[in-house]
Amino acid sequence: MQRKASAVWKGGLKDGKGTVSSTSGVLNNTPYSFTTRFENAPGTNPEELIAAAHAACFSMALSAQLGAANLTAESISTAATLTMEKLDAGWTITAVQLDVTARVPKADEAAFRKAAEDAKKGCPVSKVLNANITMNAELEQ
Repeated sequence: MQRKASAVWKGGLKDGKGTVSSTSGVLNNTPYSFTTRFENAPGTNPEELIAAAHAACFSMALSAQLGAANLTAESISTAATLTMEKLDAGWTITAVQLDVTARVPKADEAAFRKAAEDAKKGCPVSKVLNANITMNAELEQ
């Protein structure tokens, strides 16, 4: 399986502008720039897209882990907060905090925690990130 996306950048680092697209069309010449990446201007940036991908991937991985334990989630809500810091080696994604709330009928706390930890370790996006991944998982009653 392969997934494709592309980016075009025009101009210098600080005054240039770019667009990012995906073959699905979900991203279609979506603009990004230095200010959307480093100065919190409105618009997307690579790190926001990685955080979105991580939240989506983890939610699906948790659903799979729950399914393996014969449990089905009514809902899984995951927020991923990505931290990027300027280190001696340059800008680096250093951490991702996953905040998860799930409604899982018939799940006990232990089964839910195990499924969440296994999902955090097994999610393909978690595996590709060289960052400290932490999680706060809450089972709603």
